[in-house]
Amino acid sequence: MPQTPDRNRRIVLASRPTGAPTPANFRLDDGALPVPAQGQVLLRTVYLSLDPYMRGRMSDAPSYTPPFALEEVMGGGTVCRVAASLHPGFQVGDWVAGMTGWQDYALSDGAGLTPLGKLAHPSWALGVLGMPGFTAYVGLLDLGQPKPGDTVVVAGATGAVGAVVGQLAKLRGCTVVGIAGGPAKCRSAVDELGLDACVDHHGEGLRKRLAAACPKGIDVYFENVGGAVFDAVLPLLNVGARVPICGLIAHYNDTALPPGPDRLPWLLSTLLKRRIKLQGFIITDHYATRYRAFAEEMGAWVKDGAVKYREDVVAGLENAPDAFIGLLAGKNFGKLVVRVGED
Repeated sequence: MPQTPDRNRRIVLASRPTGAPTPANFRLDDGALPVPAQGQVLLRTVYLSLDPYMRGRMSDAPSYTPPFALEEVMGGGTVCRVAASLHPGFQVGDWVAGMTGWQDYALSDGAGLTPLGKLAHPSWALGVLGMPGFTAYVGLLDLGQPKPGDTVVVAGATGAVGAVVGQLAKLRGCTVVGIAGGPAKCRSAVDELGLDACVDHHGEGLRKRLAAACPKGIDVYFENVGGAVFDAVLPLLNVGARVPICGLIAHYNDTALPPGPDRLPWLLSTLLKRRIKLQGFIITDHYATRYRAFAEEMGAWVKDGAVKYREDVVAGLENAPDAFIGLLAGKNFGKLVVRVGED
């Protein structure tokens, strides 16, 4: 059933997944349209962002942010139109970005909403001009601190974050090697994004193939995958290498520690001997101090074509669960968004 002006479809967390999420963990509900009170706006969702961090919030394990509640709407970033307003700061038809979640409509008192003005591509506020782009900007430039001539490696090189990381590293005068899943993504990383090389993480011999692509070793590794990719990167890190960590998608569905010998001594020994800086970061910690600079610089780079951007758009709120499951399996190509309603 498509979005309508008189009903509100909501996708709720029906159960917590064990391992990879399945469609049974989600439920599509249909309810009455919310009615705004004085000081509120009614928002109609046009675009919904799907992001890997949502998998962590589906579990109730302790983390840096509270989990999604059972039987409540799945949370997530959205781009919306103001459908009705009893708030002096918003007019009907305004474009805004917020965190209203997996539903057709939501009420807001205006807190946390970002007016978008007349963006040519409003959905880009969920990607290159939003949280993923900001993650790439802070992680690479502030923590990775690339210098001209450095070799930078980025995992998930055609994803929402990785694609921006690679392009920013090229703007800093670096040699950039991407890691991606499949020949098509690797070709795109080189031909469309301008990376110097891209290594397919599928198949045998990942360590040897990555080493061949990085003959001078690795100075900056932007980590958002983990698993076998990190194992291939670690021996190649140079003295003084920097490793910003924004995610570990290879492990989000794990239910126990991976099998095999304890690799912690090997990891710590490598970090010590090569004086490597490995630093995790949560992007919400940086909005107050760095977002304005990001918005100005990234907006200019995108406008000038210095940073290119690809979206993977899925139509229909009802298809969000399957799209999200596919995201965790690496099936998306670019920033994954759901087109919930019409402009």
